[in-house]
Amino acid sequence: MRKTIAIPTPIAEIWPIDDDGICTEIRFNLMPPNCKVEETTLLLQIKKELTEYFDGTRKVFTIPIKTHGTPFQVKVWDALQTIPYGLTVSYCHIATMVGDPKAVRAVGLANKRNRLPILIPCHRVIGKDGRLVGYNGGLNLKELLIKHEQQYNDNNKR
Repeated sequence: MRKTIAIPTPIAEIWPIDDDGICTEIRFNLMPPNCKVEETTLLLQIKKELTEYFDGTRKVFTIPIKTHGTPFQVKVWDALQTIPYGLTVSYCHIATMVGDPKAVRAVGLANKRNRLPILIPCHRVIGKDGRLVGYNGGLNLKELLIKHEQQYNDNNKR
C-alpha cells in the first residue's frame, strides 16, 4: 500500500508518496489518491530533507526515487538532475544534453510528465529567452522555487 503525509513548506503543502521504500511521486497541495496517510521512515526522511532544502541548508537530495517513463523521458530526467542548485538552463540546453538539439518540445513534454518535482528539478528549466514557461505546479511555484534557490546560491543563468 502506498503511503503519504502532508509536508507544509513555504511554497505549498507537499504530498510525497512512499511506494515500498521508494519515492515515486510528489504532489503539491493535493493528497494523492489510493494512499494511506501514515508516517514511514522514508516519508520522515523526505520531510527532513525538504525542510533542510527550504531552510537553504540542503542542495542535493539523497531520497531513493523511481521514475516511470519512456527512454527519452528518463534521459531528460537524468539530465535535469545534473543542473546545479540555483542555476537555470533552457529547454534547448537540455535537448542538446540528451543528444537531440531539435527536441525542445519533447523536452518540455518530458518535464510535464516529471512526477518528482523538486527532487528532479524541472523548475530549473526556462525558455531560451529567459522567460518562465511551463510547470505542472504552476508558474508561481516555479518562480518561488527558482528565487528560493537563487537566494542561497548566486549562480548566473546559462
